[in-house]
Amino acid sequence: MNMHAGNTEPDTEAELLARYAAGDPAAARLLAAQVTPRMFAHALRVLGDQAEAEDVTQDAMMRLWRIAPEWRAGEAKVSTWLYRVVANLCIDRLRKRGGVPLEDIAEPADPAPSAMQGMQQATRLDALQAALNTLPDRQRQAVVLRHIDGLGNAQIAAILDIGVEAVESLTARGKRALKSALEGQKDALGFEDDTI
Repeated sequence: MNMHAGNTEPDTEAELLARYAAGDPAAARLLAAQVTPRMFAHALRVLGDQAEAEDVTQDAMMRLWRIAPEWRAGEAKVSTWLYRVVANLCIDRLRKRGGVPLEDIAEPADPAPSAMQGMQQATRLDALQAALNTLPDRQRQAVVLRHIDGLGNAQIAAILDIGVEAVESLTARGKRALKSALEGQKDALGFEDDTI
């Protein structure tokens, strides 16, 4: 399944929200990972200020968690509801600034990843490194060369001084071992079912 939040199916968002309302904190993490980057990007574009955009996004997510038990699936898409909340919170902030028209707010030039995105990426990299460290040396080398460095099997075979079939075997076994090692961490890492 695609990790890009823009491709999230409406029923998936509602299902995750219902699971959160039923007491599943992992569902909240997954839903937040899917919708928060879009809400933050929208708030940042409107407000032009990263700290304010983070505050608005956090406030919108808190409102979502509060209404989760009363959410009626099928009436509105979760992300649509969130966009509406974020837009209203942005308008409130703009009014407090002195009524700056939306047209007068500059589009930010290439914003850096949010703190949450940076922390999640660091957590994912740490988990990957820990899983890689559990592989036998040759498997680890083959997997890193193939899947991280992007080299072809023939190049890897030359580097490791083995045949192409041996490279294919090492990378396949290494990939299966990594998937197994990371399988129990999918929710915490913010990955969907078949991402790992």
